Amino acid sequence: MIIASWNVNSISVRLAHVLNWLQDNHPDHLCLQELKCLDEKFPHQAFAELGYKAHVLGEKTYNGVAIISKKSQGESEHPVLLKATSKSLSGFPEPIQSRIMAVEIPLSQDRLLLVDLYVPNGSEVGSEKYAYKLAWFERLNAYIKNELTVYDKVVVVGDFNIAPDDLDVHDPDLWRDQVLCSKLERAVFNDLLGLGMIDSFRSLTAEGKHYSWWDYRQFAFKRNAGLRIDHVLISNALAPSLQRAWIDKNPRTLDKPSDHAPVLVDLAL
Repeated sequence: MIIASWNVNSISVRLAHVLNWLQDNHPDHLCLQELKCLDEKFPHQAFAELGYKAHVLGEKTYNGVAIISKKSQGESEHPVLLKATSKSLSGFPEPIQSRIMAVEIPLSQDRLLLVDLYVPNGSEVGSEKYAYKLAWFERLNAYIKNELTVYDKVVVVGDFNIAPDDLDVHDPDLWRDQVLCSKLERAVFNDLLGLGMIDSFRSLTAEGKHYSWWDYRQFAFKRNAGLRIDHVLISNALAPSLQRAWIDKNPRTLDKPSDHAPVLVDLAL
C-alpha cells in the first residue's frame, strides 16, 4: 500500500500537476493539503476519471484537506470518512479552519486509520499564531493518543510545518529558534512520536540534505536550501510493514510548482 502526502498550495492552480503525478505514480491513497477551495469547487470528476474517489474538507481561499483513494470493487472496501473528522480539533473558538481529516481503511483482516493534517504555520515565535499552533498540536496529540487505543495501525501524514531536527534544515544556524524549527515546536512533535509513532522517512534515512519544502525566493530549490516539514508517521504496529519512505522532488521542478514536494511511504499490507 502506497500512501502519499502533498501540500499542493491551491488545487485549482496545481490540478494538472496532481493528475499527471497520479497517472505516473498510482498511489493507493493521496492526502492533499492547502486546497484553497470550497468543497463544491473541488474537481471530483477529474479524479474520478482516473479511478479515484475524494473525501474533501475545503475552505475558501485558505487551508483545506482531502484524502483521495483508489476506487475499489465494493463500497464496503472503500475508505470510510469518520465522524471524528472535523474542521477543527475540539476546544478552539471560531473561525473554524479546515486542517484535519481522518478515514478508516479496511484491510483484509484488520483496519487502518489514516489522518491527514495541515498544521498551522505559526507565523513567528512568540506571536499569537505561534501560541495557536502549539495549542493546536497539543490537541492533535490528545486526539491521536485516543485513536491509538482504538486502532493499532495508524498513519498520520501531512504538512506539519515543523522540521524535527537540524538534519531536516539546510542551514540550522540560520533557522535556530525560528518558527518551524523552534524548541517548543520540536517538543510537541516529539511528544507525538512518544505516543507510539515513527517518523517513517527518518527511520530509514540517517543522513541530512533531504527536504520537502523550498521557498520560492532566492533560487532556494536550485540551491537545495529547504526544510523537511512534510511527514508520514506510522504507528509502532506498522513498523514491520514499512518497505520504503521517500520524497519525490520531481514535481518541484515543474513550471509553477507547489513549494512542497510529495512524501510517500510503502507499507506491505
